[in-house]
Amino acid sequence: MRTDPDAIWSAEQAAAASADFAELHAAHGGVLWVAFDPQLARCGLFFCRNGVVCELTPPGFSVRSRVYEYGGGACCATEHGVAFVNERDQQVYRIDIGLDGGAYGAPYLITSHSHCRYGDLSFVPAWQALLAVEESHEGGAAVHRLVRIGLNGKREVLVEGADFYAAPVADPTGQRLAWIEWDRPHQPWIATRLCQRESGERTRVLAGQGSDQALQQPRFDARGRLWVLSDKAGWWQPCCVDGDTTLHAEPYDHAPAPWQLGGRTYLPLENGELLLTRFEQGKGVLVGCAARTSDLGDNTIVEHSLGGPATPYPKAERLLAEGFTRFRSLAADNEHFYCIAAAPDRLPAVLAIRRSDGALQMLAGGEQPLAEAQLSRPQPFSCGVGEGERSHGFFYSPASTGERPPLLIFLHGGPTSASYPVFDPRIAFWTLRGFAVLDLNYRGSSGYGRAYRLRLADQWGELEVEDIRAAIDALAGDGRIDAQRVFVRGGSAGGFSALRALAELPQLRGGASLYGVSDPLALRRLTHKFEADYLDWLIGDPEQDAERYRDRTPLLQAERIKAPVIFFQGALDAVVVPSQTESMIEALRQRGFPVEYHLFAEERHGFRQATNLAEALRAEHAFYQRLS
Repeated sequence: MRTDPDAIWSAEQAAAASADFAELHAAHGGVLWVAFDPQLARCGLFFCRNGVVCELTPPGFSVRSRVYEYGGGACCATEHGVAFVNERDQQVYRIDIGLDGGAYGAPYLITSHSHCRYGDLSFVPAWQALLAVEESHEGGAAVHRLVRIGLNGKREVLVEGADFYAAPVADPTGQRLAWIEWDRPHQPWIATRLCQRESGERTRVLAGQGSDQALQQPRFDARGRLWVLSDKAGWWQPCCVDGDTTLHAEPYDHAPAPWQLGGRTYLPLENGELLLTRFEQGKGVLVGCAARTSDLGDNTIVEHSLGGPATPYPKAERLLAEGFTRFRSLAADNEHFYCIAAAPDRLPAVLAIRRSDGALQMLAGGEQPLAEAQLSRPQPFSCGVGEGERSHGFFYSPASTGERPPLLIFLHGGPTSASYPVFDPRIAFWTLRGFAVLDLNYRGSSGYGRAYRLRLADQWGELEVEDIRAAIDALAGDGRIDAQRVFVRGGSAGGFSALRALAELPQLRGGASLYGVSDPLALRRLTHKFEADYLDWLIGDPEQDAERYRDRTPLLQAERIKAPVIFFQGALDAVVVPSQTESMIEALRQRGFPVEYHLFAEERHGFRQATNLAEALRAEHAFYQRLS
């Protein structure tokens, strides 16, 4: 007797399971975090102390920054409570925390600049003020700067002149300020500068003078030493800028591409130690390790520090939370490490890890919604592409075995993003309905080193299509899929790649574009400042490489698409505007080709409302069923 998948894991259950956490901070004898609720399409601010969890934000408030459209760094702990960015007006508010761990009074408005957005918040005790990235839309064009904001609302511009800023931090004395900046046409994962200013001195560029290095996440440790993640050696690795202190940094990325502000994937600790996470072939690992100069004879490894000579150090590290495979928002107090973690068999969780013995406690989340027999676990996937290269990803077998299953290829956005080997409620939806899923980290994805990440330069729309073709051939050759029933889907940049694959790979049965790019040149004219030059890097100069644009523009290649396509779009999308999707639909319909379109009136770039998420899943499944 066949079990109805809807009785196990319906579209509504998958949508509800898209709840997530962000912005974790250890403060006030407890832990703060932001939780996204898809049922309300809202991000609430929560505080946990002594096992008691209280929501601090009242109805009508949602904690989310829209700086650079992708936001991040939307809250931080202050001396008596929390400062946060309210999604509706993008202004900064503060809430004090009472003795019971709940909010002490209503949120208090700090800023009142209606033309500005704020993100990457941090509180500087020596100033009794906030440090933030400010995005001003006064006069039309976006202008970015670093500002100091007093808790009484007094605002002071600290740094301006560069096109973009991120990760401002002050040392414990408040006398030394460090930050990341970059200028057009670069992106923050291509080339950035680490800058510093001390009281009474001019700005100094400490690293990143050229275009061969991307730096992120500067941090001051308790002794006032400055650390940063640099990919100069080929991987994003922690480096100490001050003195000869370094550490053993394995040849792995210790952070993803910084699409959002406020990332914390490593943390300098007291006693010369660090807490950090890294990606080992796409899988996240959390470790505590030593960071000190030491002479241990033969038991040393030599590593280059940032711009300095090689320094010996001990290879000593401790693996933590080994059952989890992705870690974000690292924090610590005297007793515990904290993080937001994900695993292949459970929903995201807020973890407390006891420093003395590594014992785990889940403060929130971490539910296991499916039994082991219903769960498809990620299997590492790799196949040869190009000349001696390999592409990567994770393969999920269908929950039921038997005939060779249809394959659904997931293409992440960015395109410099990544997929991770963690429980994804959407993938579970498909595997329970007999689909195999390949979550593909095509060349250009982050997490596999600088060279792999930059591989898409001038190659977008070609290289990832080669990786899709190679993946289909490899999986079909191994007998793991039915090569006659392969579908491709992607959102944003992944939607562009899905459309390109449908134009180039006749073996595809159908596909889905979710708020996907169909006309790169039109996108270039209309998109926001943060990504305004990205297409020049991904494809080329619009005038010099006009033929390349014609060859890779899905809108101009509509006659080559022979398989049916379903489209999903948010009407409020400011990154990939609705006209992108609707022009592509019109081009296909003029040929009398089967097209299905779903427009969601209140969605932006990436769907958030549970009812819309469920409707999209049901529609996409019905679409593929008709084609199978």
